[in-house]
Amino acid sequence: MPRIRPEFTKSPYFVDEPGNWHLKPGAPEDLQTELKNYLNSLEEIDEPGTINGVRIGYPYGDIWKY
Repeated sequence: MPRIRPEFTKSPYFVDEPGNWHLKPGAPEDLQTELKNYLNSLEEIDEPGTINGVRIGYPYGDIWKY
């Protein structure tokens, strides 16, 4: 499934260096907050009960009803 491209990546302030996403000086505060929140959300991937950051119910959601 394709992932949705975050809005901040479409900004002229965004710099897409591999492994070093950042904003150019003078970027608006809301854009800085959006990038910070996005990068922080990437750190939660290995949180218990998730697969790639998506919460999975035990046992494996509702599709496995017996």
